[in-house]
Amino acid sequence: MKLSREEVKHLALLVRLGINEEETERFREQLSNILENFQILQQVDTTDVPPTAHAIALENVLREDEPSSSLPVVDVLANAPSQEEGYFMVRAVLE
Repeated sequence: MKLSREEVKHLALLVRLGINEEETERFREQLSNILENFQILQQVDTTDVPPTAHAIALENVLREDEPSSSLPVVDVLANAPSQEEGYFMVRAVLE
């Protein structure tokens, strides 16, 4: 499916993309190629293929969430630019 220059300009307008004549021609070729590839994919028989979110099975690579001891307050506040009574002191966001 070949796109016209007018269709590419219309698409550029819809996505608020300012393109020049050279870019219009380049995008026309690239978008036409993408649409042709989708037309080829639509011919593939997928009646027996179950819908999937991923082509391969995913596995959780995170460790188990286990409670552990916290860092000492002194160590946590060691690099704090400002602190008061064991807490970080920050500027007020709302007055």
